[in-house]
Amino acid sequence: MLGTLGPARAADGPEDPFLEELPTVLTASRLPQPIDEAPGAVTIIDRELIRATGYRDIARLFRLVPGMQVGQERGHSHWVTYHGMGNNYPSEMQVLIDGRSVYSPSAFGGMDWSALPLSVDEIERIEILRGTNSATYGANAFLGVINIITRHSAEAPGGVARVNAGNQKIGDGMASGNFVNGPLSMRLSAVTKHDSGWEEMYDAHHVNVGSLRGDLRLTNIDELMFRLGASSFRRGEGYDGSTFGNNAKRDASGQYYTLNLQWTRAPSAGTEFKLNYYRNRERLTDEWNGSAPGYPVVPLNRNRESTRDHLEFQHRFGFATSSQMVWGAELRRDEIESPFLYAGGTSPVDMSRLFANVEWRPLRPLSFNFGGAFERYSGEPLNFAPRAFANWKATATDTFRIGYARSWAQRPTFEKEGDVRAIDPATGTLLVRPYVPNPDVEQPRVDSAEIGYIGRFRPWNLSADVRLFDERIHGYIVRRPYTTPQNPAPILGGTLGSAQYTNYGERVRLRGLEYELKFVPWGGSQWTFTHTLIDRDAANEDIEARTAPYAASLSWQQRWAPSWRTVLTAFRMGPMSGGDGFVPLYPYEARAYTTFDARIAYLTRIGGKQAEFSLNAINLGEHHQEIADRSQQANYPPGVPANPVSPMVYFSAQLEF
Repeated sequence: MLGTLGPARAADGPEDPFLEELPTVLTASRLPQPIDEAPGAVTIIDRELIRATGYRDIARLFRLVPGMQVGQERGHSHWVTYHGMGNNYPSEMQVLIDGRSVYSPSAFGGMDWSALPLSVDEIERIEILRGTNSATYGANAFLGVINIITRHSAEAPGGVARVNAGNQKIGDGMASGNFVNGPLSMRLSAVTKHDSGWEEMYDAHHVNVGSLRGDLRLTNIDELMFRLGASSFRRGEGYDGSTFGNNAKRDASGQYYTLNLQWTRAPSAGTEFKLNYYRNRERLTDEWNGSAPGYPVVPLNRNRESTRDHLEFQHRFGFATSSQMVWGAELRRDEIESPFLYAGGTSPVDMSRLFANVEWRPLRPLSFNFGGAFERYSGEPLNFAPRAFANWKATATDTFRIGYARSWAQRPTFEKEGDVRAIDPATGTLLVRPYVPNPDVEQPRVDSAEIGYIGRFRPWNLSADVRLFDERIHGYIVRRPYTTPQNPAPILGGTLGSAQYTNYGERVRLRGLEYELKFVPWGGSQWTFTHTLIDRDAANEDIEARTAPYAASLSWQQRWAPSWRTVLTAFRMGPMSGGDGFVPLYPYEARAYTTFDARIAYLTRIGGKQAEFSLNAINLGEHHQEIADRSQQANYPPGVPANPVSPMVYFSAQLEF
């Protein structure tokens, strides 16, 4: 678990933290279960830890989670995976906000973390399931699940305001307030964020976010939750000197909108019906001109619009003694419009899913979890994703877990239908075709086995979460040169060749160990250490390089009486490549690096209201590289990063009212 005890509680709490009950989680199976009885390894990032870090970006929090591999190609571009293996836009982890999937069908199947219509302050907790879970959440949960849970609007009535200011032209403002009137409560949040990005990059970023969450108690057993969210952004993209201007410097802009309606009915303890509908809408403008001396100016763009409609029903109930079950069904439609990225057009993608999970407890210390999902996408076969786990509570403080699961990955629309062509506007001549569609690419499959342990020890109030894993991926999707003759043949095909996504013919195997240790060596402190070791076996060095062989973090939180708080975190990431670039294909691996984050905060009261002032810093230490744009990196000498990371330091002032 990464959910912090909190320095104050560790030092001054009325009860011994060693005797506290373990938290209950929902993400592993959609069933409420103590974390040591869940069918999988779950890490919790709670509200206290989120506030303690002072991070401006949600994605940075996942660097604290064992097994997660996070990097940035530029200041506003976050690459978030579990055990690596992602392409340019990783889609191997399901990401949910209050049960709503936020994967973007228009972002090449990945996630645009910096433009989510969500503020950090809305989050109550984040549950990260470390391991495959298509049995519960479908194909996007290929390697894991990130479940972001926002605060109920009736909690913590009042408001909060905060401003940030720092180097790289950091200037942020946030305000949030609650309204409660009988059975109705609402929370309104507004955020504006701005910075000029990293020192040597064209990556300035400005985003505005607004969200409204409401909760209405209809009856004693019925409740309606509704959420509206919107964000708009403008940001710098591209590089000087990109090949033929294929990724030239320019400004991109976009808007994201979301509507989420959720009805919950709980007629008795342990029984719940839930109906959930959401619509996500995205519109992005990203256009520029490509050219080179002696060649025509060619208009290029990644403009795109997408809409996702999703309807879900689930029913949870208890049976027998201490056993429970949940089942449900889902329907979804994705529609994408992007004439330049899809020269042949796209068709709507429909998904249907039927799922069920059962927890059976034949003995008090022994529980079994069985689950599975039938799922079908347009043009795909019907797939079944099973899962079986056993948890044995050997003592009051020691639990062992063993399990197996199979998952299927959704093929992002761009990977099967992406057809990009650069055409001379004067003559209509096809100059280059970097992406060729491949309707025959198949859904990848992963078979995962694991052994886990959760234990607590009285010395230093130590807790341990250990996971041994063996993940075998079949049909992994890679981008390969397209050598079949084309008619017409691209004029620049010899310089900028074509490529398409296809299934890798060999099995990819990831085996390893990840663990987290939390301990309190002295009063007011909280130490957390995470470590991951991965043996990569793909019979291909370039594919193996998509996973870092090791990663680690060490975080020290300290409460200095009476009002000072400090956090110091060190990150170590092994060598890793991120994705495959655009053109040309170029094998590249960023070097291992170490970086530090730090924060010092002072808590006081102003006019009877709680106030906090803090100094925050990220990316301290060596100027390193995390994720490279491979096509740009090909223009640089070996060992010289095209996009070095730079430190960012900012002052923050917050007032609660």
